[in-house]
Amino acid sequence: MNKVFRSAAEAIADIPDGATLLVGGFGLCGIPENLITALRDKGVRNLTVISNNAGVDDFGLGLLLQTRQIKKMISTYVGENATFERQFLSKELEVELVPQGTFAERIRAGGAGIGGFFTPTAVGTIVSQGKEVRTFDGREYVLERPLTGDFAFVKAWKGDRYGNLVYRKTARNFNPMIATAGRITIAEVEQIVEVGSLDPDAIHTPHIYVQRIIQGAKYEKRIEQRTVRKGK
Repeated sequence: MNKVFRSAAEAIADIPDGATLLVGGFGLCGIPENLITALRDKGVRNLTVISNNAGVDDFGLGLLLQTRQIKKMISTYVGENATFERQFLSKELEVELVPQGTFAERIRAGGAGIGGFFTPTAVGTIVSQGKEVRTFDGREYVLERPLTGDFAFVKAWKGDRYGNLVYRKTARNFNPMIATAGRITIAEVEQIVEVGSLDPDAIHTPHIYVQRIIQGAKYEKRIEQRTVRKGK
């Protein structure tokens, strides 16, 4: 059950044009840097990408926007990427914006095999247009459908060759739920360790959800916005 691939390029080699991808991370924290770069270098096009953010102009998913490999983004926040803005306003890029809690729950539902759920979030807004609305106990709820993908990219701190994963601190953001919602989940980790060396109680993503794993290299781990208190 050795799921280790030699490189990011090898792990993503069979991703075709037109694929739907789920990509972990929040802002630039916990993003699968090596897998994104390998996908850019492979040159696949017309991708639908489901990710909380769209990266920045020269990093993260912004690399795929620069090369116009993304056809559609399903996201919650995209305000740090000028390339995204230009492509959206020029109608080059299709965009579906989703409230962040709804976004998280749609991915969780996809991973759990749930066909849909009702939420009061976004009732009466453009987000609910064209969707079923029902009333429960005098309150309106909108039906949201799950999000799944052909492939899921996640970034973890440690993983073993079976694919058990441990995320470090705030990198444990959208990664655990995204790992469950891809038909093929590819994990990149900072360290590959021996099977049995991870505390079972500390594993965040069990190996059953992971089909491929690589050890990444040269992590930049950029900070999207650094704000510090001014000195006196």
